[in-house]
Amino acid sequence: MVDISVVVPLYNEEESLRELFEWIKQVMKSHNFNHEVIFVSDGSTDHSWEVIEQLKADNPETVHGIKFRRNYGKSPALYCGFGAAKGDVVITMDADLQDSPDEIPELYRMITQDGYDLVSGYKMNRSKGDPLSKTIPTKLFNATARQVSGIHNLHDFNCGLKAYRREVVKNIEVYGEMHRYIPYLAKNAGFDKIGEKRVHHQARKFGKSKFMGLNRFVNGYLDLLSLWFLNNFGLKPMHVFGFIGTLMFLIGFFAVMVVGGTKLYCLMKGIPHPLVTNSPYFYIALTMMILGTQLFVAGFLGELISRNAPERNNYQIEKEI
Repeated sequence: MVDISVVVPLYNEEESLRELFEWIKQVMKSHNFNHEVIFVSDGSTDHSWEVIEQLKADNPETVHGIKFRRNYGKSPALYCGFGAAKGDVVITMDADLQDSPDEIPELYRMITQDGYDLVSGYKMNRSKGDPLSKTIPTKLFNATARQVSGIHNLHDFNCGLKAYRREVVKNIEVYGEMHRYIPYLAKNAGFDKIGEKRVHHQARKFGKSKFMGLNRFVNGYLDLLSLWFLNNFGLKPMHVFGFIGTLMFLIGFFAVMVVGGTKLYCLMKGIPHPLVTNSPYFYIALTMMILGTQLFVAGFLGELISRNAPERNNYQIEKEI
């Protein structure tokens, strides 16, 4: 029986791994937790895997490691870590020592005693250690995520320090860059008792962040829109594409009828009237009919694909210990 599984996704964090593990080990020992630590090396190019192998040799019952052949991203690393976790409660944290293992006992209590399905950390003092170029977009991103997801009690969706009931991680699919929205994924899966805990945010001790840059925030918004769309229409794409396509086709069809009817009326009354093909409205209406048909067909193809989609999470694991 394992009380707690700690899943640590990492990329080139060889300097901090030993210190992080010893810190986790100390916390677990002081609270008599039966635990395991799962390190997932996401295509690291430094000596991170060698460090993990040494930790495994020194702690064979506690340490487990997964090594990707190449860099896939944080979401695939979490997905494989979740698959390997055996604990009643699963804790995720970053490997850069910015997440404090001292928070684990209270997170565990909130899951097991308060009955939460998921508890997310809230790094209140983030602005003290991070530049404005990171904190301001983060606040805007979190505000948008709260509105779209409907989870209004979370202030920091992207905090790596989270706790989950075992059933949660075994029943959600984390792929692409969706690790930012695990609370939203959990809510969509029916695990809607989601809480938040204020946690200490420490300055990075080694190296520099691997998740800086404008692309991080642009991709975050695109992923949020994708998740919202998939949640509402992922299994019924015809409901959106078919509706819009039918609407555009009907508008275009009636517009063509009006243009053609006007021409016919003028011919019957002997009123001079230019050719139908000389009217710009004819081409606008025809274009709408074509686009409407294409959207309808896209919805139909989407229905076929959604019912026969292959497994998305297929990652090349080089080693597993």
